[in-house]
Amino acid sequence: MKIEKTKYAHYGNVMKLSNGTVDVMVTTDLGPRIIFYGFTGGTNILGELGPEEVVKTELGDWHPWGGHRLWTAPEAMPRSYWPDNDPVLVETICDNTVRLVPKPETENRIQKEMMVTLDSEGTRVIITHRIVNIGVWPIELAPWALTIMNSGGTTILPQEPFIPHGEVLLPARPLVLWNYTDLSDSRFTFGKKYIRLATDANIKGKPQKIGAANKLGWAAYLREKILFVKRFPYIEDATYPDYGCNFETYTDGTFMEVETLGPLSKIDPGKDVTHVERWYLFDNVNVGTTEDSLDAALKPLVQKTDSQ
Repeated sequence: MKIEKTKYAHYGNVMKLSNGTVDVMVTTDLGPRIIFYGFTGGTNILGELGPEEVVKTELGDWHPWGGHRLWTAPEAMPRSYWPDNDPVLVETICDNTVRLVPKPETENRIQKEMMVTLDSEGTRVIITHRIVNIGVWPIELAPWALTIMNSGGTTILPQEPFIPHGEVLLPARPLVLWNYTDLSDSRFTFGKKYIRLATDANIKGKPQKIGAANKLGWAAYLREKILFVKRFPYIEDATYPDYGCNFETYTDGTFMEVETLGPLSKIDPGKDVTHVERWYLFDNVNVGTTEDSLDAALKPLVQKTDSQ
C-alpha cells in the first residue's frame, strides 16, 4: 500500500493511492475530484474533462473537470455551481486514507470534505462525503455524490425483485423523470431485472436523466468488459430529494454521470451530515447479449460486495 504525491495530465498535483491492484488519484490543485480509478497499468473508468468545459455563473466559472465530486441537492443555480478551482487542503491518515478539504463555500454557508480510503488488497474504495454547516442558522440539504464516467459504457440500475400481483399490494419504489426525459429514447433499455442507460456519441444535445429510490443499494457502469460497482445506503422512512431519489443517472452524447444522494437533512450550525459510497472494479466481465446473461454475470459479482 502506497500514497504518494505526483502529477497527472492537466490536473496538476494529485495524491495517488495504490495497492498494486488498483490506483486511485485525487486532485489537490483544484476540486477536489477523484480523477482516476482503474486497475494498475490499466485504463481509467472515470471520465476526464479539460478546462474548456465551463459553466458561467454569477459566482464565477465552474468546471466539471470530470471524475467524482461532492455537491448538495436539490440542484440550483448558482448555488450548486460554486467554483472549486483553488488548491485543496490534504491530510494523509494512516497508510491508506487521504482527507481533502476545499475552501469553504461562504455564501452557501457550508464546508465540504471528502475522505478517500483504499483497501490494502482488492479494489474496494470507501468515499466518505461530509458537509458542515458553517453558518449561524440551520440549513436543509442532501449530500450528492456525482461520478462522471469514461465514455462508451452503460449504467445499470437494478429493478426491485419481481413479486406476483396479489402478494404485495403497495408499490415497490418511485421512478423519477425530468422534463427532458424521453422513455422512448434508444439509449434506454427497460427489462424485468434492470434498467439500462447507454452513452451514444451520435446523440448529442438530447440529454436523458432518470432517478429512483434504489433500495437494493447498488448500481453499476459497464465499459469494455470492466464493471464499476457503487454501493450506497437506502434509509427507510428518510426523505430524499427529487421526489425520493437516492440514485440518478444522466447522459448526453459520450457523457455519463452515475449519482447517489443522501437523505434531506436539517443541519444545525456547527453540525454535519455524511454520505458514504463503496466502489469496486471487476475486469473481464462478459455480459452476453440478453438480460438473462447480464443477470448471470452481475449477480455473483454484486454478491461479492455485499459483505465488504
